[in-house]
Amino acid sequence: MLWRGRRQSDNIEDDRSDSGSGGGLGDGGQFRIPIGGRTGGGGSIILVILVVLAGWYFGFDPSQILGDGGGLLPGGGDQITDNSGSDNGSAPANDEMKQFVATVLADTEDTWTGIFKSQGLTYEDPKLVLFSGQVRSACGFASAAAGPFYCPGDRKVYLDMTFFQQLDQQFGASGEFARAYVVAHEVGHHVQNLTGIMSKFNQMRQGMSEVDANQLSVRIELQADCFAGVWAHYTGQKGILEQGDIESALNAAKQIGDDTLQKRMQGYVVPESFNHGTSQQRQTWLARGFKSGKLSDCNTMSGPI
Repeated sequence: MLWRGRRQSDNIEDDRSDSGSGGGLGDGGQFRIPIGGRTGGGGSIILVILVVLAGWYFGFDPSQILGDGGGLLPGGGDQITDNSGSDNGSAPANDEMKQFVATVLADTEDTWTGIFKSQGLTYEDPKLVLFSGQVRSACGFASAAAGPFYCPGDRKVYLDMTFFQQLDQQFGASGEFARAYVVAHEVGHHVQNLTGIMSKFNQMRQGMSEVDANQLSVRIELQADCFAGVWAHYTGQKGILEQGDIESALNAAKQIGDDTLQKRMQGYVVPESFNHGTSQQRQTWLARGFKSGKLSDCNTMSGPI
């Protein structure tokens, strides 16, 4: 991705030096969800799956089972660690990565502003908060181990950039455009929030069984993937994508599919617990948005997915 020298967003809040203070992770109902498997046995792995179903998997406040936000995947790792020998979560070690994130965010701003304007709407830019270790949001406390998430209460995307290292080393999803996909997916949840999709989703899921709520959540997450693809479509038209970029994003979508993650965690899958979509589904909807660039092709709320 040819990102250097392009406009960077001013909507970046760098809280890395302030992260990790202000109380324990339990205050806001946010759970630290391991993915790496060092949880002390198979029973704990199952517990992790159940907690994932109940909370962070959607990027919401788990104390309410599901709030109004969204995330990229069901939790992070046991710990997101930096093997480079430097503090990967704080400035200035990540200055270039911060510039990259700011550039990607700026590009999403330009794209969605144009799309909204074409429909007679006004796009409101989200803020993107960089943190290290843990952070307090309007959705409660979150650990870096939970991965990136969007909180609709304050309309902010939260990202500990050490997740990018985990994406590469633990999930086998390397490449700059894989990282750009992470940001674009969370911005996709912001689009859902602005357009009222998220609010309608939360109304629909009230009173649903866990299985039915999971199925509905899959549709929400796949739509965020499709919206990320729409952004990638317009980014491609600007001539800043390089060979292998789309393949990099599609591989990332594959590596964080429900089935792939569950196989990695416990060796088998539980389809009724899926709430982000299978690897194939995530790749399909990301590719669909990229191919057409049309929001109308991202209607995951009806029909087969």
